[in-house]
Amino acid sequence: MELHYYVRSDGRSPFQDWFAALEVGARARVATAIVRLGQGNTSNVESIGGGVFEYRVHSGPGYRVYFGRDGTALIILLSGGTKNRQQRDIEAAHKMWRDYKLRKRTSF
Repeated sequence: MELHYYVRSDGRSPFQDWFAALEVGARARVATAIVRLGQGNTSNVESIGGGVFEYRVHSGPGYRVYFGRDGTALIILLSGGTKNRQQRDIEAAHKMWRDYKLRKRTSF
């Protein structure tokens, strides 16, 4: 699987911003989850509708990684969060995924 970051029209990546703000131990656990995702390990993945998925990291406050799949080999990392902000994070991930698809469609 090929992993890419969703980048907003202003050039910022919500996932990279979230990841950079994590403490060192949390970054290590999330990085391990991302590597596993890239290797095709989807054992902790759940669809949250609209083409968006949630990878659950069973550690700390329940870290979440939100992503979409573009074809069979491309994963777009949208954002991250924790269990206590889950609903807001899901809504934001859906908005990012819609934006990604719209900009991809209009860029050709």
